[in-house]
Amino acid sequence: MSAHQITLRFLAEPSDVNFGGNVFGGSVMKWIDHAGYSCAANWSHSYCVTAYVGGIRFLKPIRIGDLVELKAELMHTGTTSMHISVSVYARDPKSDTERFTTHCILVFVAVDSEGNPSQVPTFVPETAQGHRLNNYARKMIDLRKRMQDEASSFLDEMEAQANTD
Repeated sequence: MSAHQITLRFLAEPSDVNFGGNVFGGSVMKWIDHAGYSCAANWSHSYCVTAYVGGIRFLKPIRIGDLVELKAELMHTGTTSMHISVSVYARDPKSDTERFTTHCILVFVAVDSEGNPSQVPTFVPETAQGHRLNNYARKMIDLRKRMQDEASSFLDEMEAQANTD
């Protein structure tokens, strides 16, 4: 097994169902976090904490009894952080027809026994898919930075306005 990717498989259980008869979105999010953590911890050989979850897309429902497969893949590393892509697939176990149901990007930070960020090994993509994911992660880093700057500017304006009222 490669150190930069991991696959989890299991059956969706009745306890995961919502009132519409499909799996709760919250259950899927929990599974995504587990797969992302497994990939990050496997890469860094450290305990990791979730620092960011973004771009989650629920594309198709997962039904109770479906065989669920989560594919987590390292996209990019910083000094202490790891960007992980998690794709979720589901299918009736009696069928070969797989559905792409959900996708999400997560950022984990490796931490030491004191809870302080710790350095992670550098990820160097070796495949075309790895390069594509790495480039996408870099674009998302830039986008998040611009969004944070815009939010800070807006909050500064709101605070200044509140102080003048």
